[in-house]
Amino acid sequence: MKRLRTLVLVLGDQLDLQVAAFDGFDAAQDAVWMAEVDEESTHVWSSKQRIALFLSAMRHFAQALQSMGRPLFYRRIDDPDNLGSLAAELQATLKKLAPEQVVMTMPGDWRVLQSIRDVVTASGKVLELRDDRHFFITVADFSRHMHGRKSLRMEYFYRELRQRFGVLMQDGKPLGGAWNFDAENRQAFGPEGPGLLPEPVRFQADPLTREVIALVKARFAKHPGSLDSFAWPVNREQALQALQSFIEHRLPMFGRYQDAMWPGEPWLYHSLLSAALNLKLLDAHEVVQAAEAAYKAGSAPLESVEGFIRQILGWREYVRGIYWTQMPGYAERNSLNASRDLPAWYWTGETDMACLRDALKQTLQHGYAHHIQRLMVTGLFALLLGVEPRQLHAWYLSVYVDAVEWVELPNTLGMSQYADGGLMASKPYAATGKYIQRMGGPCGTCRYDPGARTGERACPFTTLYWDFLMRHAGMLSRNARMALQVKNLERIDPAERAAIALRVESLLRHG
Repeated sequence: MKRLRTLVLVLGDQLDLQVAAFDGFDAAQDAVWMAEVDEESTHVWSSKQRIALFLSAMRHFAQALQSMGRPLFYRRIDDPDNLGSLAAELQATLKKLAPEQVVMTMPGDWRVLQSIRDVVTASGKVLELRDDRHFFITVADFSRHMHGRKSLRMEYFYRELRQRFGVLMQDGKPLGGAWNFDAENRQAFGPEGPGLLPEPVRFQADPLTREVIALVKARFAKHPGSLDSFAWPVNREQALQALQSFIEHRLPMFGRYQDAMWPGEPWLYHSLLSAALNLKLLDAHEVVQAAEAAYKAGSAPLESVEGFIRQILGWREYVRGIYWTQMPGYAERNSLNASRDLPAWYWTGETDMACLRDALKQTLQHGYAHHIQRLMVTGLFALLLGVEPRQLHAWYLSVYVDAVEWVELPNTLGMSQYADGGLMASKPYAATGKYIQRMGGPCGTCRYDPGARTGERACPFTTLYWDFLMRHAGMLSRNARMALQVKNLERIDPAERAAIALRVESLLRHG
């Protein structure tokens, strides 16, 4: 075999033929390396939906590479001599091929980066890392934004990016005269419900995906979740169809109902694009451009377009910056000293709390829940209960198809659990069951009363909310955004506080 100049490493969340690692690629002297390994499905107990999405998308991408004539060394998870980890597979490949250089686009997981870097270094090579162009800014850009600031706030970061990239701007000012339209957005459906909803495009499994589904069912039979409804986009063509479907059919109402819930309706007006974005089947630039074009064409209102673009240009860039500037220590943060175990029923959905049962069953069925279900149902309960943050982090990383650590970890530890002490969010997102009821949760079919904080029918969210305030009153009293909630706590007399404590003890005894 002739001398190999460059071995380009491609991970399961880098599935773009234009990724930076391919710059200067020459099929006559370079090759691509990809590997499916058990470790990436077992270092956290990944759901069947998540495993199947990654494997199917990787195999479809491998086909695309081969059709372009790019030399490819690809290891399947079911190869008899598969070594089980990225590190072991890469070590064997480097020993066999002895490339002159190794190139990779910046990955989305600190653990993976360190593992690959160690293997390449041990082989006597230097790993060349290239910036990921699927984001608007680099990690270095975010570091410069952080420099000299006493605190970080996504709102000001988002405004900077709007101005820098000219998104929804006119003559240096935001379109519509405001940076956000929260007053128009974030409404509930009301008692009449959402009515007839536009169905998102879902994709039937082709032979390659069916092969993967059969493999996952057999090899990962004990992992959580089901594959009966698997229909995620697994290649570039399908991802573009999913984007077009959202822009045409659901974006116009996205803003108004982005925080709404409704029993038995998993999709509502959400984009369902995060998995395709995180696998790099879609590029953030093209998604933002498509949304902005819909506004300019008059097919979607400004408040919906701005609300959606804020999630991509604002929040997505922000959490990535937090992750890469704060790791590896960020994963160990636990500012509230939360130490309880994650309830076992998070893995089954078998609970008598209707909102949690809905969100968990949906998660296990589809590998998906929208952001309010994650933040204000599954995340809120864990926050109020005092679940050890790393346990919740492992659960989120396990069950959702769009979970890559750079985005999942800050959203879980920072936004949802306030474990970073306010670096990500200016206050804990603590609320009673009344919030869930107001936003369309299934409280009418639940045995618990969201308005009651004591007694057998008291909603566990509500009881635990007041217990949370009592446990953390000292810290919360110093947070200006929590002042009113702490003030309300002061109105509860000692007898009722004792009743709340007894109710909490009862909840804990019954799991």
